[in-house]
Amino acid sequence: MPTISHFWELILGTVIALLPIINPLATAPTFLAITEGDTRARRMEQLRLACIYMVAILVCFLIGGRLIMGFFGISIPGLRIAGGLLVAGIGSGMLMAPPRDPAKDDAAHEEARAKRDIAFSPLAMPMMSGPGSIAVTIGFTSLSTGWLDYVAIILGILIVAAITYGTLRLSERVVGVIGLNGMNALSKVMGFLILCIGIQFVVNGVRGVVTDPELLRAIRDAF
Repeated sequence: MPTISHFWELILGTVIALLPIINPLATAPTFLAITEGDTRARRMEQLRLACIYMVAILVCFLIGGRLIMGFFGISIPGLRIAGGLLVAGIGSGMLMAPPRDPAKDDAAHEEARAKRDIAFSPLAMPMMSGPGSIAVTIGFTSLSTGWLDYVAIILGILIVAAITYGTLRLSERVVGVIGLNGMNALSKVMGFLILCIGIQFVVNGVRGVVTDPELLRAIRDAF
């Protein structure tokens, strides 16, 4: 039975791991761009649906993570290493990318603006619950030993969704205060944090491989 401290550690860990990847502050300019011309009521409706979709997507991958791993024969250390490499790649891309204005120079945003409903795509997926956040969520299944652990992780996802909703709800003010340069600088900071999280996933995965009892027994038998 997990302790209360472990319960809160899982909640906090989920928030810390997911929030830099979802990065609602960096999403704010894009959100404003793809909802340009909409009324505030319509914009808030799209945002509310997107956050609901994001929670549903991540919870589905959290609950079905072990089934996916079992079906494809993926080990927990392997999942950690693969997820870590993916997350580290995303962070590295954010850290090394040249400054740009996503509201103007991304053709995907122009396509999204023309869509009638952008709540699920591209807002919920891939902007909020993309490959990075999905990989992190599946990775958390390796830390879960009972249903209470899953409850803690789901609560963490809900907290991230609430923060994302609150940030994007105030996106007009946030972008106005921070400015484009501030958004680019923030993206670099978030990219570094995501890179660190990805590397730590890889470290944990490698540690799991080298301390695997079967591997140690095979090495001992070989000598």
